[in-house]
Amino acid sequence: MNRISDRFILRILTIVATILLPFAIIKRPLKDWIIVYIVSCVGNSMADHYLVSKGYLKYKVRPMSKRFSIHLPFDYVHYPLLLLYYNQWTLNSKPIGLFFKLFPFIIPQTIIETIAEKRTDLITWKKGWSWKHSAIGMLIKFLVCRSIIATIRVMNKKENSIN
Repeated sequence: MNRISDRFILRILTIVATILLPFAIIKRPLKDWIIVYIVSCVGNSMADHYLVSKGYLKYKVRPMSKRFSIHLPFDYVHYPLLLLYYNQWTLNSKPIGLFFKLFPFIIPQTIIETIAEKRTDLITWKKGWSWKHSAIGMLIKFLVCRSIIATIRVMNKKENSIN
């Protein structure tokens, strides 16, 4: 694809995700979803910065490319939106449910990323990076974020029961 259509695809996806984002955050318990959003933004941008700086990933088409090497829409809009929906869907799930509910998020995202890598300039994999690395990385990041919010909920319940 050419850069104009790559930018168009990126803009459309970012606009749709930006419209959906407030609907994913503004639900009860609001504090939990804000924490999930912040944790996902910080964690993903740190991981993305590391992978780009080490040369595993490259984003040829990205907003503010002169100032940032990471992919801002993915790190601050697309990925946090996926994590918010996953955390909301697994709010009352048991551990086995947490695991199996990962796949409706990870499989499509991995397929989309693989197609984007092969047919667009939105992402380039280097140094042996493949769809397997992306899928495993997402699985780990989803579970780490879910663990963080679960820990916060447990601490919050203990704090409320003491008073």
